Amino acid sequence: MTAAGPDGLPPLHLPRRTRLLLYGALLLLVAAVAAALAIGPGATLSPLLAVAPVLAGATTRKARVPLLVGAAALVAVGALESENTQLPASVRIAVSVTVLASTLASAASVVLVAARERELYQVRTVAEAAQRALLRPPAERIGPLRLAVRYVAATAEARIGGDLYAVVETRFGVRVLLGDVQGHGLSAVETAADVLGVFREAARTEPDPARLAERLDAALTARPGDGRFATALLLDVPAGREPVRVVNCGHPPPLLRRAGRVAELAPPVPAPPLGLRELTGEDYAASRFDPGPGDLLLLHTDGVSEARNARGCFYPLAERLPGLHGGSPADLLDAVLADVRGWVGEPGLADDAALLALRWDH
Repeated sequence: MTAAGPDGLPPLHLPRRTRLLLYGALLLLVAAVAAALAIGPGATLSPLLAVAPVLAGATTRKARVPLLVGAAALVAVGALESENTQLPASVRIAVSVTVLASTLASAASVVLVAARERELYQVRTVAEAAQRALLRPPAERIGPLRLAVRYVAATAEARIGGDLYAVVETRFGVRVLLGDVQGHGLSAVETAADVLGVFREAARTEPDPARLAERLDAALTARPGDGRFATALLLDVPAGREPVRVVNCGHPPPLLRRAGRVAELAPPVPAPPLGLRELTGEDYAASRFDPGPGDLLLLHTDGVSEARNARGCFYPLAERLPGLHGGSPADLLDAVLADVRGWVGEPGLADDAALLALRWDH
């Protein structure tokens, strides 16, 4: 998050379109003043100067800015009307009152918006602290593994959601979880917190990743009332040369990039999401693969694979991943997110997205 300034707010950033609209309004205002000078006595366009403090208020969080601009506008009104002796006194008074009222209203609006933005910034700061406590970034290197994670909220105001990840070092090796809770909002966050809590405890005691998935499923099933479920990927990465075990609980398959080629590690048998095993009666099973030096495994949520462009086409992650490069897993994830944003365009991602990459250096 951008650091706050002395007033407790981050620097104001105006989108390009907003800046263009403000520039256009400013040009129109200058043209109106020039027209007023050209028209001469008998008519006036000076009421348009009431727009000046409004424009100034749109570019700042400091009330003194529209106040100063409004004062300058009042001086300009007096200068324009001093040469226009044919105007009735009522018109002169009305113009000055209009500019003054616009100035005061603009200053009040700036104060109100700044107060609300300060409250929002404080809430977002607390949300970021909650996210750091809930989603703890893993170490960049664990044994032969290099790791990186990225979490992107669908909107700038949101900082936490139902996407989740965790990496735990255990006596069995490294245990990895990446998942996506159904729905949004605080209920999804609460469900994600429950899943993460059970995973961090069970990952250290349960040797079988399929049994670990069953324990997570049981924890979700036992939650009262809301019936939420979560798709998830569980990885068991042994410390030695043993194969990596992957349990896919209804989640998009991870992608293995090896020697410039990308393959999906699809589960041999479909398994239900966590929280739905009781309905389907299906068991969780682990598939295996043997990693080699330089192999990279990418785990992702559907906020990436289901991101749509303007034509409604899904982002083809498996097709584009071979052409994306980075010197480290973190650089690669940044390249993926930049490519997704370029694919989607405005207004951005429609859903939260989580990415986790593991690379075997030797």
